[in-house]
Amino acid sequence: MSDKELVEQIVNNNSQRAFEALVNRYQQKVINICLGFTSSIDEAKDISQEVFIEVYLSLPKFRQESAFSTWLYRIAVNKSINATRQSKKNILVRLFTKDNANANELFIPADEASIPDTKLTKREDYAALKNAIRSLPQNQHVAFTLNKYQELSYKEIAEVMEISLSAVESLIFRAKTNLQKKLAEHFNKKI
Repeated sequence: MSDKELVEQIVNNNSQRAFEALVNRYQQKVINICLGFTSSIDEAKDISQEVFIEVYLSLPKFRQESAFSTWLYRIAVNKSINATRQSKKNILVRLFTKDNANANELFIPADEASIPDTKLTKREDYAALKNAIRSLPQNQHVAFTLNKYQELSYKEIAEVMEISLSAVESLIFRAKTNLQKKLAEHFNKKI
């Protein structure tokens, strides 16, 4: 069944099977989008659940002016951005409360001593990459994440972000340039 047919069955007949089919079709893609904005797979899965709840509740309002996948990805991006903002607020609150004697635990893995040097280096490099991506301006971050994590075409990204194709090209070019600068700093420190 096509997405359109599944959406119609959900809206008109409240079909649970049709909704399950949509979830099964898009769940991994939504998790991948969310993972581009979060620091853990568990957090990405939690956000993806919120995305599908929002989709289920909002389907009657979906006007089908764009593809279902475009609409879904837009919700996933917005939920991910909101969750990231909330997470940053929570970390700051925990860091600056008197009860937080172990603030460094937020940034240092508990089992760091048991990780061999090569794994630690790879982990540090991965963390540097994730931090560099997170530090991009929001539109660059969204465009880059949709392109690299979700492998959406520039045209699809333009539809999800509701911007022109040339704007997407520009955002991704600037994101790559900014990431090269930030990662060059990280790797130069290691030399």
